[in-house]
Amino acid sequence: MLGFAAVGAAGFVVDASLLAAQVYLLGIGPYAARAGSFTAAATTTWWLNRRHTFRGLGRYSTRNEYWRYIVVQSLGALTNLGTYAAVVAGMPWFANYPVLALAIGAVPGLAVNYILGRLFVFPGGRQ
Repeated sequence: MLGFAAVGAAGFVVDASLLAAQVYLLGIGPYAARAGSFTAAATTTWWLNRRHTFRGLGRYSTRNEYWRYIVVQSLGALTNLGTYAAVVAGMPWFANYPVLALAIGAVPGLAVNYILGRLFVFPGGRQ
C-alpha cells in the first residue's frame, strides 16, 4: 500500500498541476478542468504502478491491463469527483482553491483505486 500511495502522490502532483494550470492560466472551470488532469494523472499512475508497485505481475497484455486500470481509476475518480463536487458545491470558496478540494477527494478515491486495482488489475502479486 505504501508504494501505491507514493505513486498516488505523484499522480496527485500531475493532477493538481494540470488542474491549477487550466483553472488559473486558461480560465477553464474547476469541473471541466478535471477531465484533462484526471486522464494525465491516471496514465501516469498506471505506468508507475506497472513499473514499480506491481512490477512483474503481467497477467494481462499491456493494452488490456491499461484499460482495466482506466476502468478501475474511473470508479475511483467517481468517488474522488463526487467528493470534490460536494466540497466545491457545499463550500463555494473551494472553487477558488480547487487543489484543496482535489486533496479532500483524493483520500476516498485512493482507497477505492487500491482495493479495485488489487482485485481486477494487478491480482495475485505482493501486497
